[in-house]
This record gives sequence, structure tokens and C-alpha cells, in this order.
Amino acid sequence: MATIINGKELSKKIRMQVKEKVQELNKERIKPKLAVIMVGEDKASKIYLKNKSKACNEVGIEYEEFILNENIKMDELLELIRTLNEKKDIHGILLQSPIPKHLDIYKAFQTIDYRKDVDGFHPINIGRLVLNKQTFISCTPYGIIKMLEEYKIQLQGANVVILGRSNIVGKPLAQCLLNKDATVTICHSKTKNIEEITKKADIIISAIGKPKYVTENMVKQGAVVIDVGINRLETGEIVGDVDYEKVQEKASYITPVPGGVGPMTIAMLLNNVVIATKHLEQK
Repeated sequence: MATIINGKELSKKIRMQVKEKVQELNKERIKPKLAVIMVGEDKASKIYLKNKSKACNEVGIEYEEFILNENIKMDELLELIRTLNEKKDIHGILLQSPIPKHLDIYKAFQTIDYRKDVDGFHPINIGRLVLNKQTFISCTPYGIIKMLEEYKIQLQGANVVILGRSNIVGKPLAQCLLNKDATVTICHSKTKNIEEITKKADIIISAIGKPKYVTENMVKQGAVVIDVGINRLETGEIVGDVDYEKVQEKASYITPVPGGVGPMTIAMLLNNVVIATKHLEQK
């Protein structure tokens, strides 16, 4: 039976550390502040914003959100980003995705000051990650690396298979793991014989958004299984990409859904805001 990697408890520990760092900054009359932009009325995004606001409040990070009409023009969005870039009291800027299809999210990310890019999506920060230099790392991959480190799971030389190649999780996570000397394989919708590939993995990380896709016959005995997926079934039940009940019988470590990777994403966002604040205030 697998050891459960408790993201909820670890995220609490990280939040406490962030709170202490915020208090230290407050003593120097520095108040970390996060600005969040949301375009449109996406229901899931609204929930994420509420969670981010609550988390910031708990650790003492100031929070301001900008809700924009879904019909906004690209120029108007970029103008807001540039205004926030110039504001000295704002240390982190986050653009909540998805945004309406008529807007260019890449251009928006590129416009955010890379020193305030707490989501790690600016091309400069992605480039620095590839070069293994200090940078902002995307919050979900950053959280996964923290989990693996906390549970002392060997990454050096480990054979890691990632299911999913998104710019938000799959690609930056692959680079994080390469930087830790893991051997990384990325599988996606065009990959053939996925089951044969995952069976050889020491660590499987699934981020494809398919309920219970990873079954026990895809996992070798003693593998570590990290489930990034959050899928709502017709019954209303929330499940991950992994068939948890059966896979935990074979895995050595496994993350639950909910309570695994999810809480870590916001914890690492808070951590990134503090890092941004320190860098910007050192000038």
C-alpha cells in the first residue's frame, strides 16, 4: 500500500514559512502585493480567484483583482498590464487563464514585467529555467518538485514519465526534472504504446485531464504516482487522472485528489510573490 503524499499538510507548512517572511518584510515597512487579472466570467476561474484572495489574506500578502469584460480589446488588456508593471507597490502580476480566444495570451504573458511574473510564464523566465538559472517556476511544477523533495524521493537518475505537454505543467515540469538530473519522457495524445512507456517509469506524473486514465496495469510495482488532474464526473464527484483505489495498491507513493497537488499550487504562488518582493525592493 502506497504512502500518501499529503499536499494539504505540506502546503500549510509552506504557507506558515511564507507568513513569517511576510512579517519580516513588514518590519522593514515592505508590504508584498499581488495583482490578479481575470477576463470574462469563467466559473472555475472565479473559484480560483476566491482561493487566491483567501490565501493571500491568511499570510498577509495584499491582494487586488481586476475583472475585465470578456469583450475587452487586446490593447486595453496590455495597457492594464503595463500600468501594473509601473506600480511600485505591486510586486506580483498574475493573469488568470483561460482568457477569451480573441485575445493573445502569449503576448499578454510577454508584456508582464518578468520580475513580477509570479506564474513563471514570461519567455525570459522560461528561458532561465531551461538554462537552470534562478527564476520564477510555474506554480504547479514548483509544487510537485517540493513534494518530491519533502518525501525524499530520489530524482537523480530516476526514470520519470509525464503525461501531458502543456505550457503550464508538462513542459516546465520536464525542465525542472531535467535540472534535477532525472531522465524524462513526455507522453501526449500522439504517443504510441503509452502503457509500455509508463510501465518502465520510476515516477509517473499525470496532467492530461482524463478521469482515472492511469490504471494499475500502467504502473510498475513500487512506482511513485503524482496526479495533477482535477476532473468532475457527472455525479459531481472530483477525481484525478489516476484510478486511485487500485493504483495505490502497487505504488510506493501516491498523491490524492483532492488534497494532493492542488493546495501546493497556491502555496508556491505565495512563495513566488515573496521572492518577487525581495528582488524588487532590493534595488
